[in-house]
Amino acid sequence: MPFESDITTPRTGATFGVGSLPHRSMTAALDFAWNSSAIPTIPSLPRRSPAEGMIAQALSGIEGVSFGQYGGISIDAASLVVSPNITSNIDADAFGAFAAFLETFEQRNTGITHVKWQFVGPITLSIELMKIGLEPREAIDLALRAVRTHVSSLETHVRNACGNVTQIIVLDEPSLAQALEYGFVISTEEAIDLVSGALMSIPSRHISGLHSCAKTNWGAMLATGANVLSIPVPSSSDAMAMGEMLVCAPRISEHLERGGRIAWGAVRTDGPISVNADRSWKALMESMCELVKAGVDPLLVRRMSYLTPACGLGTLSDAVASRVMMHVADVAAKVAEQATASRLTLGS
Repeated sequence: MPFESDITTPRTGATFGVGSLPHRSMTAALDFAWNSSAIPTIPSLPRRSPAEGMIAQALSGIEGVSFGQYGGISIDAASLVVSPNITSNIDADAFGAFAAFLETFEQRNTGITHVKWQFVGPITLSIELMKIGLEPREAIDLALRAVRTHVSSLETHVRNACGNVTQIIVLDEPSLAQALEYGFVISTEEAIDLVSGALMSIPSRHISGLHSCAKTNWGAMLATGANVLSIPVPSSSDAMAMGEMLVCAPRISEHLERGGRIAWGAVRTDGPISVNADRSWKALMESMCELVKAGVDPLLVRRMSYLTPACGLGTLSDAVASRVMMHVADVAAKVAEQATASRLTLGS
């Protein structure tokens, strides 16, 4: 069954951001959000305020949770378990940059059709709740309710501010592969259902996504039903990562044929940043070529691609974050050129 948002998908190679930004200046962050990618990405600024960290955002508005001056989180576990009350207050410090983006949307908007934002996923949030003392089932139930409540509320705020703009709403699950590999408190099938249940809070008129910048479990991510899989480009030197991708090539092909997309994390953010995008481009082409050899349509794998950084930019300097996004744009332009050339060659 095709994804319902097929008709609203942006152009081949469209770019957007991933995770948090390093900026402390709200003005600089908003300029970056609007100018660094084809699809504006609503920012989060944990350096401006620790309350904008993804776990802190998810815990905001839950009775029994309080925040210290320097980002410390104090939790009354009894209140968390007893009270089901979760509110999503866009005026809270946790959503400072989110609210600022929406407040300035009308004056900055130049006719965009899409806007992207992200929120922590239920598995990652569950693990954090268990670390602070909640029992596994209590942590899982609370995490799912928190994610669904906040995502639904934030979607409404974005719709009220941005009108009919299509929202690309991505759940961030950095702990997904690790939880499944080393054993979670629920089965793999239940974990997939947990993520799917959170994704269901995203209205079908929008584009749902799932991001994991750690080791990629392609099978689990594909099984969640997310429209967009946001993953780092596998390194050619990492035979295991490449092999796991190729094992899932038939399912990746089905995902793309149904209108799903891959947001390739083409530019790595966990080491020295190159002076140009050549290495990033080469790594992406190696992955795409391997998928084609495994039976994925060469035109489809290019046409149904977004380009992003591999992970968030929050640990970088403002200047390095800008360089990363320039490299992303360079890689995206080459992907778009190849897709266009392929269509012309094939006469389509």
